[in-house]
Amino acid sequence: MMSKRVGVFGAGAWGATLADLLARKGHAVSVWDIDEKLIEMLQRTRRRGKPPGLVVHEAVTFTPSLPQVAEDADVWVCVVPSFAIRRLCKELVAATGGLGDRIFVNCAKGIEENSLAIPGEIFAQEFGAEYLGQYAVLSGPSHAEEVCLGIPTTVVAASESLETAQQVQSLFLTKVFRVYTQTDRIGVEMGAALKNVIAIAAGACDGLGFGDNTKAALITRGLAEITRAAVAGGAHPQTLAGLAGLGDLIVTAMSRHSRNRLFGELLAKGRSVEEALAEVGAVVEGYRTCRSAYLWAAKRDVEMPITTAIYQVLYEKLSVSEATLQLLEREPKPELY
Repeated sequence: MMSKRVGVFGAGAWGATLADLLARKGHAVSVWDIDEKLIEMLQRTRRRGKPPGLVVHEAVTFTPSLPQVAEDADVWVCVVPSFAIRRLCKELVAATGGLGDRIFVNCAKGIEENSLAIPGEIFAQEFGAEYLGQYAVLSGPSHAEEVCLGIPTTVVAASESLETAQQVQSLFLTKVFRVYTQTDRIGVEMGAALKNVIAIAAGACDGLGFGDNTKAALITRGLAEITRAAVAGGAHPQTLAGLAGLGDLIVTAMSRHSRNRLFGELLAKGRSVEEALAEVGAVVEGYRTCRSAYLWAAKRDVEMPITTAIYQVLYEKLSVSEATLQLLEREPKPELY
């Protein structure tokens, strides 16, 4: 792929890591973040502290000017928290007048709290549904802590336009960062969002001292309800057996790097929600997404027992132990239904 001018919006661990990856491929990369102190530190030191192994390539430019990054780029890469996607889209439209012939790559994972919209729906509402062919989502089992060290990683680029997915594949593909393509955008975005909630439950298993049997059961039944919800939203069930479903769920539920898993573990060890969020010290996407997913499922009459249990722990003060018993004492039923 020819060198592109890429604007990365969000200088968190994943945004900085992707900016570094793209710059090392020879793309001209500029990064914006709402935190001007973080931007100044990155420009000066090329480090942000987390992930500890990341030293951002010297060719990456950091700036607090969103219009400058937006105007100069052929590709926009959104790496802000999911609750900030709509605000970013509005600011991009205000700065440039619209998407034009650019490609928009979303890397955020979540469901918006009030509208219950997934990122692609937010994009369509702000830029126009006619531009969905220029929208892609990049997702899969990919901790920044490992990608920045060159540890082999595989993700998926999904777009309703296969050509756009292939362009994103080419943009990010390296010898150790393998990118597959998909046209089931909804399935990829639903899997990306909902796995964070199941990862909180997986962390609770760790905090309660449960073993491999429990964790395997939790992941398996979690995937079943993720798939059920995604299909209700218009996804293809096979997508959830892939990188953005099973793959991302495994890494988020099992890894020491996972904020959502750690959050669940802390809750099970007796921390309050506020204490656990503070101790994690970074955005826990599953916390907000859990409420959205619970309301989304209730609106469509989709059964999501694990999500419901975690919602009750986070928002209705149910203890983790009580939530566990609630799940185990559900009425017996066939595995496949």
